[in-house]
Amino acid sequence: MKETMEFLFPSPDEKTEKRRPRIELDPEKVKKGLGQLVLTLVELIRQLLEKQALRRIEGGSLTEHEIEMLGLTFLELNEQMKRLKNDFGLTDEDLNLDLGPLGKLL
Repeated sequence: MKETMEFLFPSPDEKTEKRRPRIELDPEKVKKGLGQLVLTLVELIRQLLEKQALRRIEGGSLTEHEIEMLGLTFLELNEQMKRLKNDFGLTDEDLNLDLGPLGKLL
């Protein structure tokens, strides 16, 4: 595989080795990192939607059927998130990104 990626990561010679660091990507780390980013965004959106749904329920603007459908939808989403986190080897804490001075994302 390294030979096929030579155009992206050419073998450094003595001149270029001193000027720039060599980038080496681990496909598994890239896959996990991308999964972490996507699942973090999905979790953030899920939490926002859940809060909006609760506001609408408390405000009385939803029918019993709509409330039931929302509940089932959120349960299914929760199950799918568990499965995907397991597939990527991630935990809930992995999705709670540290934004430095802004604090945790979720």
